[in-house]
Amino acid sequence: MAAPLFTRAFIALSVSELGYFTATGMALFALPLFVTGPLGGDEVGAGVAVGVFAISALVLRPFAGRFADTVGRRPLLLGGAAVATVCFALLSVTDTFALVIAIRLLAGLGEAAFFVAGFAALADLAPPERMGEALSYNSLGLYVGIAMGPVLAETLLREGGFPAVWVGAGALSALAGVVLVLVGETRGAGTAEDAVHGFIHRPSLPIVLGFLATLVAAGGFIAFVSLYATDLGFANASVALFAYGGVVVLCRTALARVPDLVPPLTLGSASLGAIAVGLLVAATVRHPAGLLVGTVVLAVGVAFSTPAFFSAIFATATPSDRGLASGTATAAIDLGLGIGPITLGLVASGWGIPWAFAAGGAIAALGALWTLALRRRSRQRPVSSSS
Repeated sequence: MAAPLFTRAFIALSVSELGYFTATGMALFALPLFVTGPLGGDEVGAGVAVGVFAISALVLRPFAGRFADTVGRRPLLLGGAAVATVCFALLSVTDTFALVIAIRLLAGLGEAAFFVAGFAALADLAPPERMGEALSYNSLGLYVGIAMGPVLAETLLREGGFPAVWVGAGALSALAGVVLVLVGETRGAGTAEDAVHGFIHRPSLPIVLGFLATLVAAGGFIAFVSLYATDLGFANASVALFAYGGVVVLCRTALARVPDLVPPLTLGSASLGAIAVGLLVAATVRHPAGLLVGTVVLAVGVAFSTPAFFSAIFATATPSDRGLASGTATAAIDLGLGIGPITLGLVASGWGIPWAFAAGGAIAALGALWTLALRRRSRQRPVSSSS
């Protein structure tokens, strides 16, 4: 009989992440508009505001991973939710670009703590034979948040302006912290004594590099799709992000078992290929229908990328270094969501958003080739802790 997956702690962790990432989705939609609107910035400024949090988060991820293994997952989860709440409260009274950047750097602290501890806690709670399924369901919070956060933000923006958006996002972050009380501490007894004394999980680095390509490409898309939708004449600029999140949610619920049935590196390379195709369609078919088709194809790739890559990454880890593996893997999220918006923002500023999407597609294609090479090198065997 298969070990149970939907325990109280697993459900509470997923609900908490839903609140946290819905707030994040609200920020992803509102920040570019806030910078290019009231603050008078441009596309480069919008990309920096979205992605700059990755600088502080990247620096802190390795420390958060080690802390999660030695002290526990719960303090990091609660602290991350608290920092996010404070940052949204500060945005509600901010009126300069410099302060926005400072607040986003602070937000990186909370992001590092919450992300690292969340993935480590998930690995603690999930039965090994259902890890891909657990990742698929657990990550729904992220993508429901990306789908619903922009819709909620657009509604609040219309009714109460940007302060209403930031207050609403802060309330969701605070709620995420309250729900975490039901999760408790998931780190196993005795794992602290066996924790690896380092800051980088070296066995997972080649896999993390492939995962990074998905995040650079998708991060650039997320940062600029609202502006591009506006340029193409969408009545509601949040439609594209809603479609993106909705497709990911559909795939991860209807096809949650797929990551446990397909070799993770095979699935990862295929996911990157879909992301590349989706971005190239969005870049070349400069019409609302083209953007929506490209968004759907990209979203299908993204739906399977995180379960595939994290299954491969956690297969290289033991219970005593899951926090370290999570810190190393989620550092790719910082790099991707930071490098993607900033780099593609520079491309968009010089040549336009379609060229930025094309550049993201090229990065995803290179990542697919790299992951394919890793798969061939491993001869399609599951990644082991000795690899």
